[in-house]
Order: sequence, then structure tokens, then C-alpha cells
Amino acid sequence: MPVQDISFRIGGEAGQGVESSGAGFSLALTRAGLQVLGTPSYYERIRGGHNFFTIRTIKRREPVLSLAEQVDVLIALNRETIDLHKGCVRPGGLLIADEALGAGEAVAGLDLRLLALPLAEIAEAHGNVVMANTAALAIAAAAVGLPLKYMLGVIETNFGARSRAIAEANTRVATYTYDLATETFGLAFDAPLGDCADAPPRLLLGGNTAFGMGAVMSGCKFVAGYPMTPSTSLLEYMASHADRWGIVVKHAEDEIAAVNMCVGASHAGVRTLTATSGGGFDLMVEGISLAAITESPLVIFLAQRPGPATGLATRTAQADLLMAIHSSHGEFPRMVIAPHTPEEHFRTACRALNIADKYQCLVLVLSDQQSASSFASREKALFDPASLEIERGKWLSTEDLEAQGGYLRYALTDDGVSPRAIPGSHPNAVFLSSGNEHREDGHITEDPAIVRAMAEKRLAKMRGLEGEVRPPLRHGPAQADLTFVSWGSSYGPVLDAVNSLNASGRTANMVHFVDLWPFPKKAALEALGGARRLVAVEGNATAQLASLIRSQTGILIDETILRYDGRGFTTEFILAGLEG
Repeated sequence: MPVQDISFRIGGEAGQGVESSGAGFSLALTRAGLQVLGTPSYYERIRGGHNFFTIRTIKRREPVLSLAEQVDVLIALNRETIDLHKGCVRPGGLLIADEALGAGEAVAGLDLRLLALPLAEIAEAHGNVVMANTAALAIAAAAVGLPLKYMLGVIETNFGARSRAIAEANTRVATYTYDLATETFGLAFDAPLGDCADAPPRLLLGGNTAFGMGAVMSGCKFVAGYPMTPSTSLLEYMASHADRWGIVVKHAEDEIAAVNMCVGASHAGVRTLTATSGGGFDLMVEGISLAAITESPLVIFLAQRPGPATGLATRTAQADLLMAIHSSHGEFPRMVIAPHTPEEHFRTACRALNIADKYQCLVLVLSDQQSASSFASREKALFDPASLEIERGKWLSTEDLEAQGGYLRYALTDDGVSPRAIPGSHPNAVFLSSGNEHREDGHITEDPAIVRAMAEKRLAKMRGLEGEVRPPLRHGPAQADLTFVSWGSSYGPVLDAVNSLNASGRTANMVHFVDLWPFPKKAALEALGGARRLVAVEGNATAQLASLIRSQTGILIDETILRYDGRGFTTEFILAGLEG
């Protein structure tokens, strides 16, 4: 078993600290200079139900792109974890468990090595019984040769400022168990995982945090939302930085109120965003129309999960693409972007706010639970605020307003974008806005000629948006027997599948769409037109991207590999789908 590529799975009951254990262990691996990808899987309950957290770490410079179907180390905090996941452990892998769980009987006849200690007793003797998860992680660290100092550093980060007693107790538990496991079991693999002392500084973050960082650095000053998994952590991130950076974060009574608050803040000239998932977005649709007719810039972060209705509230999906493109009544411009990595989420925050301001329109950012809730290691340099350029679009200065005899908020222009002024900021910046069709000065009208001119003015912005759209990403040889077509969080597993196929002697490449609307027709025709075999990989049941491609280009996707069980893609799932 190659020690340079190890997958861990931590499992237990909701309330046993599974997610905090997974996030903490991921951070320890990252601080050791290793590349990490970790993803939680949990039920939509506070207590009860089985949760687990999967981590893949690789000792190399390039990021980890996907998780594996099988794991090398299973850390069981309860008996249910053993029963559910023992079949997912690679031959020769490890099972770490409390002696009291009877793990030996549960895995009799399986090709794995059991590392069992009285974890609850150790935790109670050196700290508190609830620290049994710390003891289990210490065994895992000792087994793979991860230096203990990285675990202890994370304990200090997580508990040091909050409670010195808790930090010291966890440190005692971890140190005692690490030493005992080293003496009792030794190193489980041929060589220690160790660390990479020369690795560049890295962060451990997911899509929501990265997007929040980009939004803060790009001058977002107002956020309103109603918590809805998996977008909630973005709202939490913005709230946690609100005081320091002068951001107003409103916990609205519902999504209808949230989007309308954002429209109002945007109308007043403030950079704003809201975050939600599919069910909440349904409620925002009327507010989207209000933003459209008042030409108020609006950014919505839509983190997808399975539906309909509540569906699977804590799982992942890519089933809202066509809804994002076509939602709401009437015809008006919008842009849809689907970032696929933490660094792309970071850049997309600034880009979405810029485009919304430049074209005074709606920008929808499509993420999903897989991207939003995962933890990935990335070089800190990728998140430099100096790399972001803020563009606010057409704003009138005081001098501009004084030079005008009368301000027309909705002035007809060639590009469809009217100059903006902060309402009431100047005697000439007093104007009307409403949800009704209107004249250039904002007064309501039903004159057919003006109605037509205003509709055409708004739609003219699509020409500018089309110029903002980037072509799809392409990886692999220019000519290949197989071309994968993907979008969103499937990027990493598909790229790993491409690399695996090319390494095995088959030829494969991929075309990955990030900007989805306006659809990049010309670039899509160029990228897909000469493909020998097209395979769409999507997290939905109806191949929505494939349908969009066909409607916009006439290209028919030959095959699809679809996943709609609430779980994310793995490379093995994709490769198995090719043979199915």
C-alpha cells in the first residue's frame, strides 16, 4: 500500500464530534505540509443518525482533486461505523476502535489490521470521556507516522483561547495515546507519512469560506439571508467578520425578506449578496424580478442540494442549473457562474460583484454541498487580496450630477447600462423606482413604444455579459478517444479520471464549463465539435448541462454518467460508469 496516498474515514453518531474531528485532523495534516481533501457526510439532525468524515491526504505538491471509494484507515467511534464501513477498507488497511466495541468479532475474516485500545477509559483518566475521539485520532497519527506536534497545535488553536483546561486535557489524552500506540502497534506502513517542512504556507478551506473571503476583500458591505444548508456557513463567515470590516449581516425572517433587503441595499449603492439553497431560492424569485426591473445589482450564492422540497438537506446535487438560468417571470439579463475549486470560489466572489455592478443585473453563483462543505488545502498565495480588482461600473460623481439638468436613472444607452447615483446624495439624484414598467425618469408608463424600448435596453446588457463569459476549461490531449463534459464540483474526480485513463494507455480529455450563462456557444462548438465520444458527468438525473449544450449548439452528448443519490463523485464511480 503506497504510504504517500492515504485515505481516512472517521465515523460515529451525531454528537460524537465527527465533523470537528475530521476538520481538526485535516488541519493537522495540512500544517504538516501535506495536501488534503476532506468531506463530511451527515444526517439532518442535531443528535442521532450516523455521520462520517472522509479525508484523503497525499504527500506531493499538487492538490488532492478527489476522494477515493475505499479508505486505508477506518476510525470507528461506535460499533455502527464498523458494521457500515468495514467493507470500504482496502485489503491490508487499518481499523481503529475502542476495545469495548468488540471490533475483532465484527471484522473476523477480513484482511485488515485492528488497532484497539480502551479509548474511553484513557480519555476519562487523562481528561474527559468525551475526548475519546482525540485518543482515536492520536492512534491514527501514530500509525501513519504523522508527528504529534501537528495534532497538539490544532488542539491549541481550537481550545487554547476558549478554555485552557480543555486544551490541556486534550493534550494529555493525545500525548498519552500517541505514545502508547507507538509502543504497542508501531508504524503501520513501510515508511512514515512524516511532514513536508519545505511546503509553502497553506490554508485549509472550503468553497463557502473561500467565497466569503473574496466577498469581504471585494467590498461587500451588506448580507441578508435565512440559514439553509449548505449555504449557512457562508452567512456565518460573513457575520464573524462583520464588526472588523464594517459589514451589516442580517438574519432575515425568511428568504423573501432576505432578497428584498438586498435589493434595497443595492438600490442605495451598497455591494450586497445573499446566500441560500434551492428551496430558499424558490422564495426569492419574485425579489429577483424586482431587482431586474429596478436594475439593482444582485449576487445570489446558490449552494445546491437534492430536492424537491426538503429533499436531502445535508447532501449534494447539481440539479438547479436550468432553474438558475430560467427562474422568474419576464425576460431580463443574468449571469450564471459555477466555481469548482476553493480558489475559483474566491475569485468568483469578486468577479460576480463586479459584473453585477457593471451591468446592474443578477449574477447567480452555483455551488453545491460537495464544494461548500469540503475542506481542501491550498497555497495561501492563491488568496491574495492584491489579486482582486474591484470594478463598480457607471457611477456619477458630484460634478457629473451638478452638470446635469435632470438625472435619468433609467436613461436609454447603447449598452443598456444607465449611469447610477446614490439616491438622495445630491439634489439632482432624486428619482423614482418601482416594480412597474417605467420611463427613463422612473415614472410608471404603459406607452407601448417606451415599454418596448425599456425591454430592449435591459436585454442589451446581454451583449456585454457575453463578452464577460470565459470559454470552458480543457485538460488532456487535444485529440482523444473520449471527452468528458462536466461542471461544478465534478471537476476534480473527472480530471483524476482523465489522468488515470491516459496513464493506462487510453486517451481521454475533458471540457469543464465554469461560465454557464450566457452560454459560450462558439467556445463550446470549438471544444466539443470534433470529439469522438462525448460523456457528460453530472450530479442530476436529467443531464441538465447536456440538455443546455444541445439547445444552444445542436451537439448531442453521446453518453451520460449521472449521480443523484446525494453523494459526490469519485474517480472510481466515473470509471465504473464508463464500463456500465
